[in-house]
Amino acid sequence: MTEPIYDGGTPTTDFSTTETGAIDYASPAGMVRLNITDVADNPADRLFTDDQLTAFLTMSGENVNRASARALRVIAASEVLVGKVIRTQAGTSTDGAKVSAELRALAATYDAAADSVDAAADTSVFEIVSPGYPKPEGAEMRWY
Repeated sequence: MTEPIYDGGTPTTDFSTTETGAIDYASPAGMVRLNITDVADNPADRLFTDDQLTAFLTMSGENVNRASARALRVIAASEVLVGKVIRTQAGTSTDGAKVSAELRALAATYDAAADSVDAAADTSVFEIVSPGYPKPEGAEMRWY
């Protein structure tokens, strides 16, 4: 019997990859990985480790959309810092600022989706406050 690979957490709940390195898209980290298209077959080729995705989830209150937006903003910042505007002699080019802007726009859509879920959850909440002692229904409440 072979020992399972231990990567520092509980593979079934905390991490996006299984023991074989395959992505578990049912896990929150796997969902974030799918949202940001960090789905390379080889774990070494992925942008973020499982620990980093778990940190994004923790910082985002375990909200997959907010964690995805945070991860995209990190990628966008990296693209601006590293990519800049590059043109090769062969005629190909890349513009890090434009790529970064697109990534931030996608992050904004994930934030908007999370905001709409939060707003829907907040609309049906109300609180019943008891004065602290029994009082007949319809009796006047006096403040002394």
